[in-house]
Amino acid sequence: MGEREAVMNTRLREFLFPTLKPQFFLRVILIALCAYLFFGHVLTPFVCRGKSMEPTYHDGSFNFIWKGKYWFSEPRRQDVVTVRLAGEHVVYLKRVVAFAGETVEFKEGVLFIDGHALQEPYVNGPCNWNLSPRKVEPGQVYIVGDNRSMPMEQHDFGQTSERRIVGAPLW
Repeated sequence: MGEREAVMNTRLREFLFPTLKPQFFLRVILIALCAYLFFGHVLTPFVCRGKSMEPTYHDGSFNFIWKGKYWFSEPRRQDVVTVRLAGEHVVYLKRVVAFAGETVEFKEGVLFIDGHALQEPYVNGPCNWNLSPRKVEPGQVYIVGDNRSMPMEQHDFGQTSERRIVGAPLW
């Protein structure tokens, strides 16, 4: 074994079995704190539960909530957002379709905003939803999932406060 190999073996051994000095513990604590802050407050992992956003997002798929998405901007129409439901750990994944002051209506599965049909290429399958016109209140947005082949009664959608939007899926 040459001198270079001996140095590599020593470095590998030090990496895998470090000397337990105070600096080592400080480094471990700092890394754990940074990971907690980053994955808890900036990029939070989540697993999709339910079929309301299919085919865009599938039940059981893994993603991250990018909480910085709306720090300096507002959601736009057709953005997919994460909406805080209860606490920080229960969120819905939905699509923004209307804003305060607009009127929302479903006629035979077609979504109308202020009387104009919204083009929604992400919606697949048959839809027969009917919903009478309703105006979006100030400080609210109207959200709905992509899977409209589900019966309307099994789908959570409607107005929600803009403050409940915590971010957007990373991909």
